[in-house]
Amino acid sequence: MRPIRLDMSGFTVFRDQTTVDFTDADYFALVGPTGSGKSTVLDAICFVLYGQVPRWGGARGIGNALAPSAAEARVRLVFESAGDRYVATRVVRRDGRGNVKTSGAGLQLMPPGFDVTKLDTGMDLEDLGEVLAGVPAEMDEAVLHAVGLPYEQFTSCVVLPQGQFADFLHAKPATRQQILINLLGLQMYEKVQVKAAERGKTAEAKLSMVDQSLAALEDATEEAVEEAAARLARMRELTTEVEAAMPGLRAARAAEETARGTRDTLDAELGLLSSVRTPKGLEEATGAILAAREAAGKAAVAVHEAEEAEEKVRGELTAAGDPGSLRLALDRHTELERLVEQEAWFAGKVSVAEVESQDARAAADLAESEHIGAQQLLEQARQDYRDAQQLDRATALRGHLTAGDNCPVCEQPVAVVPEVPRESAVRLAEAAGAAAREAAEQATARWQQRDAVARNLESDLERKRGQYEHHLTRLAEVRKAVQGLPGVEAIKQRLAEFGRLQGKLEDATSTVRAARDTLRSAQTAVQAAEEQQRSAWRKFDVVRDGLARFVPPPADRDDLAAAWQSLVGWARAEHAARLARRDEAEAAVTAAHDTTVRAHAAIVALFTEAGVQPPSARADDAEATLIRAAAVTAERAEAAWQRLAERLEQAREQQEQRMALQLESRVAKSLAGHLRANNFERWLLEEALDMLVDGASRILRELTGGQYELMHDKGEFYVVDHHDAGLRRAVRTLSGGETFQASLALALALSEQLAGMSTTAASLESIVLDEGFGSLDAATLDVVAATLENLAARGDRMVGLVTHVQGLAERVPVRFEVHKDARTAYVERVGL
Repeated sequence: MRPIRLDMSGFTVFRDQTTVDFTDADYFALVGPTGSGKSTVLDAICFVLYGQVPRWGGARGIGNALAPSAAEARVRLVFESAGDRYVATRVVRRDGRGNVKTSGAGLQLMPPGFDVTKLDTGMDLEDLGEVLAGVPAEMDEAVLHAVGLPYEQFTSCVVLPQGQFADFLHAKPATRQQILINLLGLQMYEKVQVKAAERGKTAEAKLSMVDQSLAALEDATEEAVEEAAARLARMRELTTEVEAAMPGLRAARAAEETARGTRDTLDAELGLLSSVRTPKGLEEATGAILAAREAAGKAAVAVHEAEEAEEKVRGELTAAGDPGSLRLALDRHTELERLVEQEAWFAGKVSVAEVESQDARAAADLAESEHIGAQQLLEQARQDYRDAQQLDRATALRGHLTAGDNCPVCEQPVAVVPEVPRESAVRLAEAAGAAAREAAEQATARWQQRDAVARNLESDLERKRGQYEHHLTRLAEVRKAVQGLPGVEAIKQRLAEFGRLQGKLEDATSTVRAARDTLRSAQTAVQAAEEQQRSAWRKFDVVRDGLARFVPPPADRDDLAAAWQSLVGWARAEHAARLARRDEAEAAVTAAHDTTVRAHAAIVALFTEAGVQPPSARADDAEATLIRAAAVTAERAEAAWQRLAERLEQAREQQEQRMALQLESRVAKSLAGHLRANNFERWLLEEALDMLVDGASRILRELTGGQYELMHDKGEFYVVDHHDAGLRRAVRTLSGGETFQASLALALALSEQLAGMSTTAASLESIVLDEGFGSLDAATLDVVAATLENLAARGDRMVGLVTHVQGLAERVPVRFEVHKDARTAYVERVGL
């Protein structure tokens, strides 16, 4: 940003309309007594761009903009940035209640070649060019895009604060680190780290609650739902089968009742003993339990082996390194290749600009020679005009003379009176002078035009040289950064290895899940087999309890088959004993009873085969009980299936939520770990300090004629004195002038680095030093003056300073003298 013209009216001490014209002021000084308003000129530049001033304490100090008793303040700034010219305007007013508010603000992009002197005609804002911002709310974004710097960096890059040069140079490492944190805005990373840590804790708390919910839903699996659905279908089949078998049972029971009339109590006992039978498939059920338990054991071993294999792959993946660092190193190699390719392009642009600048300057020099010749001819015409005036006056005097009269001038006798000319010499001289004046004006206009073109091309040349130098500097920095890094192919191979291990981990994880699913299936099979065995024991207990009045032998509870075998053998023996006494009666009763038992056993077997405990029923309502029991069993199976299906859906939702929370927790923890103050922020500060010292060392070499370079070691600053065999010295051993040079180099480098870290492309075309030069001695002041002259001679930016030291101000080619009377302050430009 380079100021061109500043207009103020009603702004603090500048009550009346005041214009500061910075045109061609490459090196200037704002001078004047203390309190005259020198720094107010800089305040006006900050105010019109950003609506606030550093010493006002932020935007709330807008009331300071108004001059005492003034109702309105207007500030307008014409400035150039990155080759474009802009005009910014800001107006504040005081309302009837005494409140001061911004009533208008705007930013326009001016057309090329616009004559800023037209601003004195009072033209409207719409006539100044393309409107980029028309209301105060649009100014911040528009100014940031045009200038390239936010307010905090503008006041650190363009307007350097008073009394803070040497503070940064002599500060302790911890203090300097905090300054860099504030200037670079690194507090943001600490805030992000805190937020990330909080999110991680919140996600962990939610994850714990989800895990508790999943634990309560552990039984809700797809296998369980499928089994419940199968059981529901089987129970519905059972209901249908029981209803179909009821007519046969009723007929057998009627026949049995008829036979009972002809038998005695022994018939009933024999019938009961004959009903004892060993269940079908008893041995197969016992073998199924053993097989299921063996399968579950093998599945548990497989789960353990799969988990160990997965953990091993995780270890290999951890040892493979951080892929983010590898990708960052690969980006550095890519940037180096791009910068090398662009170097020739920048060099070509500079070469073309140099040829254009030389041609334009030669044309301007030729026009200047023509201008000087035309001025000389004009001066000769003026002399001829004065001679013609004398000649015409002499002619007028001899109009009344005759030979022998005395001359009215010299009072000597006139022997011969010269002849009076026919044409006035003055009129002839006036015509010649007009022609010479017109030629001189045309030559002057051609010279001024060509000189302006030459100046513009020279400025463009300097800008392109600066871009080329910046490109070379960045190229050197990237080359230095690439040193010590692995090669591109090595980085790609390591990234490929990381991807291979990641895929291997995914395969191992899939194997663990499959093994766990197999284990759950085996455990379910064990439970089913055990339930089948318990059902057989329940049937055994039912049969044995039915024979309790006959005092059956004790049962072996460890061997189901042996218990059944013992019970059946005993029942047969009892039956044979009674059968010998009542063969005929037993035969009739047995025939009827066997029919009833078979019919009833067939229905009971339906329940047993379906895995349902047969209901206990009285003889008079056995049919209704069996039908009702089958219907209730089907209803319960349906309710159990619906309940499991609902719980399974809940478990799926909880699992999805758990995966999302795990991802959120991992990301938050990773981000918080990377942004710890002793990790990421420290790396940023080290990089910023290296870049800052490199840039400052380059500037210091220019300012000191190659005598000094700047370096840092463990946070401390040192200078290398090349005039003393490269001796390294602490910065506190420097003289006052040398300290100023080192501090100025740091300030310039810091401003460049801040611009480089800005979100937009900053154009650092000017710098103003509001520094207290009055505290320096004569020798130091001379060094400071020479340093500023060298800085201005670099030509890469406008250099200004604010001072009331007369000796320093006299060495500056352009001075803006600020004066103040009882009413207002005013500015007068002195110098070239």
